Amino acid sequence: MNLNPIRSVGARLSLALLLVVAAALTLVYIVVIPSLESRLVDGKINQLRSEIPRLLQPSGVYSQDVGSREFAGDAADLIGARVVVYDIFSEHPLTLSSQQDSAGFTPATDIQNDPIALRAAASGDVERGTVTRHGTRYAEVAFSLPDTEIALLSSSLSDTLGAVSVARARLLIAGGIALALVLVVGYFAAWLFARRIRRLERATERIASGQFDEPIVDRGRDEVGEVARAFERMRQRLAQLDRARREFIANASHELRTPLFSLGGFLELLDDEELDQQTRDEFLATMRDQVERLSKLATELLDLSRLDAGHIDLEREPVSLAATVRLVANEFGPVSRQSRHELVVEADEDTVAVGDEQRIVQVLRNLVENAFVHTPPGTRVILRAERARGGVALSVEDDGPGVPPEQLDHVFERFYRGDGTRASGSGLGLAIAHELALAMDGTLGGDSRPGHTIFCLTLPAAELPARSEAAPVDSRALEEVP
Repeated sequence: MNLNPIRSVGARLSLALLLVVAAALTLVYIVVIPSLESRLVDGKINQLRSEIPRLLQPSGVYSQDVGSREFAGDAADLIGARVVVYDIFSEHPLTLSSQQDSAGFTPATDIQNDPIALRAAASGDVERGTVTRHGTRYAEVAFSLPDTEIALLSSSLSDTLGAVSVARARLLIAGGIALALVLVVGYFAAWLFARRIRRLERATERIASGQFDEPIVDRGRDEVGEVARAFERMRQRLAQLDRARREFIANASHELRTPLFSLGGFLELLDDEELDQQTRDEFLATMRDQVERLSKLATELLDLSRLDAGHIDLEREPVSLAATVRLVANEFGPVSRQSRHELVVEADEDTVAVGDEQRIVQVLRNLVENAFVHTPPGTRVILRAERARGGVALSVEDDGPGVPPEQLDHVFERFYRGDGTRASGSGLGLAIAHELALAMDGTLGGDSRPGHTIFCLTLPAAELPARSEAAPVDSRALEEVP
């Protein structure tokens, strides 16, 4: 997708940075330049103000030139500023008349009735400020002389304001250079940042199109790097789910196709009128087995779909695990005799769990069935209900050959192929049992070594009412199913 470069993230980030720097430089200009100008002007005025005591001291210029026409010139030479001496010509209105002028103008027509001098004449105190004459700004201080005359000290601010102008120009030049650098560097940095985002965009498009083989790599330690790592975890998870989906479809198709083909073949054979009754009965028995296999597979697939969709209904009620163990043991009694397995029950009567009784029985049936299928005749299978840390536990233990360590971590996967061939049955029993355990806030795990294999379902324990001391109950019951 082609984006307008001006509307890109890089352009917007660089523009935002440019605006921030421009605002900062503008603020510096507004604060620094007027403050600098004010400080320099005040410094010039204060410098003129500080010269007054030197002019009026007993040994100063004024005392030496009392009544002399040379006071203004001598004072100007001393302080380096223009000095004008006024007489009060009229009080109503207040009018001044220049008597001496160090600039040589008598009368000083350019500075006649100076506003600073008029203020000093009116107040009788020292007055100071700035005035502008013929486009030039001056710093001035006016004060009264002992003989009722008014003295005005005036100094041009051209040099001072020239320094301010130089500072202003340099600040503007430096600001312009800074803005140019910010624009270039900011756009380059933003372009690098936006490139990382574009890589993430391309990666999401690949994932959306079903391509999970290319990893998402971003070594940054910022928020974009965290997002990239989150996308990589999502990619890996989606890749696993996609592989599981493909395997699920392939294995489910095989599991469905095999009994269907078998049923079709037997139906064709049953059309043969020459078949004897015994053979027909054998075919019908085999067909019933295949129908049961299809029915079980359909039920398991339905359970898996409900678990995946989160639509499976589970009860939350107290369940006696001792009664559950005995129920399942009685169901598998004939099977154990036929397969020559020794089935033993060890049940603690205090083991009461919170869960769904039917689903707990379903999990236990799967565990017992696997123990019978994957162990040789003569193996001892123990069904145990007992208290466990943090809850209660149902376990199925056998002394068969065990599960290889490399296979134990995969036994709860759907359609897992144990030894390179398809697992017996549908391969969904343990996967469903594991999902049901999680749905009931429990866990299902296994441990195996040669001569000892155990699968354990742990569930939250239910609170039991206080037991009467007068009626003690045997906490362990050992029962061997005949």
